[in-house]
Amino acid sequence: MATLAPLRLGFLMFPGFPMACLTSAIEPLRAANEISGRRQFEWRLVAESHAPVRSSAEVRFEPDVTLAECEGLDHLYILSPPTGAFADPRHGQARLRWLERTGVVLGAFSGGIFPLARAGLMEGKGCSVHWCYEAAFKAEFPKVEASEAVILRDGRRITASGAGAVFDLMLRLIEERLGRQCMTEVACWFQHPFVRDEDASQKVPVARTASTADRLPPAIREAIRLFETHVEDPLRIPDVAAAVDMSGRHFERLFKRETGQSPLRYYRHLRLAKARQRVLYSNDSLSQIAVSVGYPTSGPMARHYAELYGVSPKDERRLMSGLGAAQAAE
Repeated sequence: MATLAPLRLGFLMFPGFPMACLTSAIEPLRAANEISGRRQFEWRLVAESHAPVRSSAEVRFEPDVTLAECEGLDHLYILSPPTGAFADPRHGQARLRWLERTGVVLGAFSGGIFPLARAGLMEGKGCSVHWCYEAAFKAEFPKVEASEAVILRDGRRITASGAGAVFDLMLRLIEERLGRQCMTEVACWFQHPFVRDEDASQKVPVARTASTADRLPPAIREAIRLFETHVEDPLRIPDVAAAVDMSGRHFERLFKRETGQSPLRYYRHLRLAKARQRVLYSNDSLSQIAVSVGYPTSGPMARHYAELYGVSPKDERRLMSGLGAAQAAE
């Protein structure tokens, strides 16, 4: 039986990329090579230049090759914060498009979906978007289908929402190449016994509680779903209570018991959380952001934002921009 050539993966790092996503990709592949006794997987760290790239954990990684130089890859995955951008966008994005035309499977982990979409490579495709970036992503790319799935494969695009999802994705690649027995052994090496299906939904925390949405009673889950789908055009709380077939009083009491907050406060905090995503990860004006989360003007939104987060949206955006500039200069 002919020996398969190694599957060759590249990991394209942008400054501030999530280090956990990189280790969650490489470690299971390394283990699969050791367990199988063959080099079934090879990987290269890729960057725009030869300079070391600093991760979100402030650990620097030396690239093996630049994006302009890398050839012979089967897969290339982008690791980046949502604000990640090429120093030379024209050449960087053109190189990604060239790799796509040569048959390379392109993908992204966590915030890496932003630069991949900015290169025009997600048009007509679906992608997994981490819940904490969802509002910013949908605002910037309204024509790209953003999914709550932890992993999404759409043709030659593969996206994973976060580090845990990346580990699951690598286990799937191992299973496809080396079989379920090897995949199971790799999972057990890392005490990762529960491998999620690719269509599993992300776990999302319930704001200001220690719970996740999937553990709430059905009526409260449905109310939160209604809140989520009416951010720009807020619903009246009595209308939400009626929609879940409860009296206003019973709804208020049950909602507060399960979440620790009144429905009105929860709804406001949810809308402000969506606003914060766009403050931190978009260039939209505060007026645009306010309207997108159901405020007629930016003034009331800024006041509620400061009460909740302890800083005004303008100041938080300024602090975020200053931090990014400082990290890029180091």
